[in-house]
Amino acid sequence: MKKQSIHADYLFKNARVLTMDKHLSQFESGAVVVKDGRIVAVGEHDSILQNYTANETIDCQGKVLMPGLVNAHTHVPMSLMRGLADDLRLDVWLLGHMMPVEREFVSPEFVHLGTLLSAAELIRSGVTTFADMYYFEEEVAKATIQAGLRAIVGETVLKFTAPDAPSYEEGLAYAEAFIKRWKDHPLIVPAIAPHAPYTCTEEILQSSAQLAQKYDVPLHIHLSETKQEVENMRNEHGMPVIPFVRKQGVFEAKVIAAHCIHLDEGEMHTLKNFNVGVIHNPSSNLKLASGFAQVAKMLEMGIAVGIGTDGPASNNDLDMFEEMRLTSFIAKGLTGNPTVVPAPQVLTMATRLGARALHLENEIGSLEPGKKADLILIDTSLVHNAPRYQRDPKMVYAQLVYASKAPDVTDVMVNGRFLMRDHRLLTLDERELMAQAQDYARKIDAFLTEREKSVLSKLIAIETATEEESFEVQIKVPVKEPQTVLDGLNTPEITILYKRHYREYDTYFFFNDTEQGRIRYREDEYIDENDEILKVRYRLTLLGPAHEKEFSHTVLLSRSRYLAPATHSLRFYREYFKPSRELVIEKERLRWKILFKGTEFYINLDHVTVPPIGDFLEVKSRTWSRHDAEEKAALIPALLRTLGLGDVEAIGRDYSDLA
Repeated sequence: MKKQSIHADYLFKNARVLTMDKHLSQFESGAVVVKDGRIVAVGEHDSILQNYTANETIDCQGKVLMPGLVNAHTHVPMSLMRGLADDLRLDVWLLGHMMPVEREFVSPEFVHLGTLLSAAELIRSGVTTFADMYYFEEEVAKATIQAGLRAIVGETVLKFTAPDAPSYEEGLAYAEAFIKRWKDHPLIVPAIAPHAPYTCTEEILQSSAQLAQKYDVPLHIHLSETKQEVENMRNEHGMPVIPFVRKQGVFEAKVIAAHCIHLDEGEMHTLKNFNVGVIHNPSSNLKLASGFAQVAKMLEMGIAVGIGTDGPASNNDLDMFEEMRLTSFIAKGLTGNPTVVPAPQVLTMATRLGARALHLENEIGSLEPGKKADLILIDTSLVHNAPRYQRDPKMVYAQLVYASKAPDVTDVMVNGRFLMRDHRLLTLDERELMAQAQDYARKIDAFLTEREKSVLSKLIAIETATEEESFEVQIKVPVKEPQTVLDGLNTPEITILYKRHYREYDTYFFFNDTEQGRIRYREDEYIDENDEILKVRYRLTLLGPAHEKEFSHTVLLSRSRYLAPATHSLRFYREYFKPSRELVIEKERLRWKILFKGTEFYINLDHVTVPPIGDFLEVKSRTWSRHDAEEKAALIPALLRTLGLGDVEAIGRDYSDLA
């Protein structure tokens, strides 16, 4: 009695099937069966056709049939910023161009359009799954479903004001609500995405890790991308990036770590031990001169290393074929060994190993029964792939990694649904998307043209500027007897953490447009206990306009601050910024960092000599959290009373305002 055939939705026949399973099984004349969005059979053509029938049988005509590519790290809405700022340092690119444009333009509509535009590019280049990190990820998820792709969608949290969150607390709340709504969706895996250690506080990293564990979702983060990031971490915390992040409990979550360029072997072992997925982004790392990740070493150690394009604004495309080729070539050049990271391994990184790095290996990344039907067809018969050698089964991998191009992808299926057939997109209208994108380009061009006149742009163009805390609690009171303050500091209610002595020489640059803020050039002399100059530091600070909120005897200033080392002379800055007027302030400063009622404050006892306006006590504290700032502001009146200054009228202004 003849065995009854099993009926399915699709049957792909006459294909060169690359399963990308652990054995790299392949079938020169193979077939794949799809039913209910999953793969039900993979094998030799004749055997499959004897046992299966389908609603539609697709003759692959000798094309390569393989799992869809996994773009394991990107920022898809940034396709709308492709090409707006290139050939710049990472800090200048990010702080001087990307973040200002994001603050001005990024909205739910912007994100939705940018995601759709990127989705068209991803589908055309054979990507079926991507891992994203950006803002308004609700819209990324919606647009991804509209396109039909699969994605890990990571909501960004950072200490700066973000387009979708005025404070990081609101960012964390948005992320949690987003995760709740999208958990267990068939195409979308929600995630939390603390941007990077240098853009997050310890509290943000800890809270993000706890949130990821609570809902069992991935945590997507940039780690050790630049030497400067690593050096700053060592200087500020006395340890490299990976130990610092581990200390915050981040690796207790399912971590997706982008870049990981500047690591030592011990840090690599940490990543391996915590099952961290590392994502290599060769084009972006080259373009931004971030360095060369030790991919061969990490693979040798057994770390799951996937491949990503990074965002379209820093690459500037989403072409995974280009990334695969570069991944192999850079590893060979870096090690001096042409045998490392060979083509089969690279294609594995872009499929099954990439899926493992995203903690999705059980669902995608290979053509195996039970896995999701995410697959692509590639035409290898074109001139740039001719001729074809067959004596070694590994040759097909080299053909795909070293010679194939994104336009060679002819068909794409995700979750058992065709998104592209014979080069024709089925879910998106490219022409309409490109027209809408051009409208944004015109608006952004006009914005940046006008912004070139701004002081901030000019500062970032010449120095490495970093954004400082957003909320500043500040108060000044005149002091008739400095000894009163010195006596108050010795009371039991106050714990002195450290004391410093400075001589400060400040030159303020003012501009006719007060919205530009003011530039302060400062020469700091550190004075030792023998009244000798220990060292000198030169800094530039751009103080944005302050938005004040009054408390009892205290002022909360919400202010943008950008700090940069002053590497040029005062004369240079005067000629460069062309201020409308200047002001010089000189003072002798004693500074204490103290603990009062469990809260840290900085206390400055200043003797202002130029102009000769006398002695002042200044209490300051900065934070990324508005709530924290309000709590600190409420403590200051009690602190002033403890210092013997409770009846003195407070001043909530900078010395440049007083003078």
